[in-house]
Amino acid sequence: MTGAKASVPDAAQPINAESQDLDVTQLRQALAEAQQLADSQKDQYLRAVAELDNVRKRAQREVENASRYGLEKFAVELLPVLDSLQGAVGNAARADAKSLAEGQEATLKLLNKAFEKLNIRQINPAGEPFDPARHEAVMAQDSTTAEPNAVLQVVQPGFELGGRLLRPARVIVARAPA
Repeated sequence: MTGAKASVPDAAQPINAESQDLDVTQLRQALAEAQQLADSQKDQYLRAVAELDNVRKRAQREVENASRYGLEKFAVELLPVLDSLQGAVGNAARADAKSLAEGQEATLKLLNKAFEKLNIRQINPAGEPFDPARHEAVMAQDSTTAEPNAVLQVVQPGFELGGRLLRPARVIVARAPA
């Protein structure tokens, strides 16, 4: 072997007790620091796990509450409509046709107001091109005045809730005369 001699302690050489005590002291200090760091990281880990569990439980409660009480706003908005209909039924025997019609109109206005507050929009596509994603064709009718595949007549309006289709509009679609 050429070059520097390896610094491996020789079994024949006596080991310096003072240097050995210093090494043990440094090792104990390093072990204590490592143990302190490990304890700190374990504590952080346990806190993070607990926080994650709390977030999961909170989210689960919110989902349960949303499903349980999600219709509350809808129900509150429809209560005036129910009151109006109950009043109309209760007064039907002693009311004339004109007052019944006025009561029906008032009830319809209440219902439309509730739908507006709940972001329920009526689909009334008369004159628009037929859209199978939003309309249901119940019949095709020859027409010389309307474009083919245009909605001639709305049989039953459709409804959307926040842009999501609740019910398609049932329509009569124009076709070119034969």
